[in-house]
Amino acid sequence: MKIRGATLKVALPLAAAAAVCTVAVISVVPDDGSPRQEPKAADGQVAAAPPAESTVGNPGAPATWRLPVEAYMPAPSTVLTVTDVRDGLMDECMSAAGFDDWEPAPDLPDIDGRSFTDGRYGIFDAEQVAKWGYHRDPASMKAYNEAMLEGAVDESGAPDEQVRRCAEQADTSVTVAQTDPLVEQIDIEGYKASLDEPAVKDVFAKWSACMKAQGHTYATPPDAQEDPRFTDPENVTAEEITLAKADLACRDRYAVVKTWFDTEVKLQREAITENQDALNDIRTANQAQAAKAAELARNQ
Repeated sequence: MKIRGATLKVALPLAAAAAVCTVAVISVVPDDGSPRQEPKAADGQVAAAPPAESTVGNPGAPATWRLPVEAYMPAPSTVLTVTDVRDGLMDECMSAAGFDDWEPAPDLPDIDGRSFTDGRYGIFDAEQVAKWGYHRDPASMKAYNEAMLEGAVDESGAPDEQVRRCAEQADTSVTVAQTDPLVEQIDIEGYKASLDEPAVKDVFAKWSACMKAQGHTYATPPDAQEDPRFTDPENVTAEEITLAKADLACRDRYAVVKTWFDTEVKLQREAITENQDALNDIRTANQAQAAKAAELARNQ
């Protein structure tokens, strides 16, 4: 029995806060809950996408909002197809090398939300807050941890060198679907810069005063959500739920999340305009990969 190496699948999260924004692959879900589909040309190939825009979807559900930079990230359908194709290629390669017991690591349950903006700006779901405060659904966390443990162990006895060779062979057909570094940079820097924008600072100050009136002293919403008293993944206290409810009420009162989102949209659009040619090439490459992966999937 060995611990798996680089072939272990990672969750495709999606939520935000600065640390989460570094994740390479992003999942996007429109307001009807169905996966986003890439536009198709008359010949069935992926067509050039329209200019990047932000969308709000349901105004009361930030999980349905979409940032401009998402247009330059791999579509979730592409991520899933590429993963499945690579798993099949890796499995064939490992079997040919004499390791029939080798299996791809299982997909990890999604614990970071249904979309890129689901949780990017913190809590917004009153029902979830009333149950778990700032925490995610404990059942989802448990399933995630169990899948992690299962996927971390390779019982085939295959040497790392062989696994790497098969991964490199799979790369000759289709590479891992991931976000380009330039797109990641726009995403991360825009999020960080939004915290220093006057509109966001102003709405944070109003939120802070609202919280203080209820006996809670925090300068910004992230300060409350990251309070060390409430970071135990297995312990949701009544105190945390009370705080999170007050937090959400103050957010709603001053439209904190929408103000923050609109500010980041502005910053992203500026960055996209400055890098439009390079981003067009990235989007074209994403579309080509989607078409290649779909073709391989049909022939597997």
